[in-house]
Amino acid sequence: MRREQRGVTLMELLIVVAIVGLLTAIAIPSYRQYSMRANRTDAKTALLQAAGSLERCYTGSTPYAYNSTQCDTSFPAASYNTPSGTYQITVTRNAQTFTIAAAPQGRQADDTGCASFGLTDTGLQSVTGTLSTTPEQCWRK
Repeated sequence: MRREQRGVTLMELLIVVAIVGLLTAIAIPSYRQYSMRANRTDAKTALLQAAGSLERCYTGSTPYAYNSTQCDTSFPAASYNTPSGTYQITVTRNAQTFTIAAAPQGRQADDTGCASFGLTDTGLQSVTGTLSTTPEQCWRK
């Protein structure tokens, strides 16, 4: 007469733990890459919003100037963080030009593909990083 097996053997448990470990080792880096790409949207959105605010200020000030005192309410500080804290935005402006840069902060600093973003008053988009052979690779993703 056979005795009925109840429970899980140690070997079965080790196999399950190994499978879960393998799936975790694959899933976590993939998720991290996905979240870094998604966070790039914060930088692009912040740069475009800042550029829009500066352009509105430029056309609304007399004489036309990006560094008009009327613009100071839009940018009380020369640098600030995005709401999620993933990028630090730096605005450099004079009367006729501006440059806005987004530098990664915290865990986003691990994003070497599209590290820092930049935007000028002429609409020139720039990127630093290993994928930055052309800015479109980072700006369009």
